[in-house]
Amino acid sequence: MEGINFLLNGTETVYHGSAADRLLDVLRDTYHAASVKCGCKEGECGACSVLIDGILVNSCCVAMGAIEGASIVTMEGFRETERFAVLDKAFASMSAVQCGFCIPGMVLAAEALLSKIPHPTDSEIREGLSGNLCRCTGYNAIVKAVHIAAEEGNGLW
Repeated sequence: MEGINFLLNGTETVYHGSAADRLLDVLRDTYHAASVKCGCKEGECGACSVLIDGILVNSCCVAMGAIEGASIVTMEGFRETERFAVLDKAFASMSAVQCGFCIPGMVLAAEALLSKIPHPTDSEIREGLSGNLCRCTGYNAIVKAVHIAAEEGNGLW
């Protein structure tokens, strides 16, 4: 059995299960990526967000067969980067983290946005984060945190 080959947080990985298995389940159950949360199983909440080849994707909507040769980044891999350190500090400075359930997906959404638009406007931030639901913060602190990260990390994105 050949398996499905992909990079997981920079490590070459081979999955030997079904191509129909959901990426969300495989990341959590097989590779123990606890940051990838199961929120809605419908692609509506963003709690299961990961970066696939640099693009923010809801892993609950992706079959394993679709990731052959792809690079998957979860919070477990992203938190080892300088960009994460800037986002982490910015989120903490604004108290943008409350219960924490949405934060891995929210931070990866911020990374995806800043990778495309290093100095986004309020409306660009709100649009970039719109696929990620938060029930605690009301979003204003998160929007401000992304602005702070853009300023503090000037040149990283």
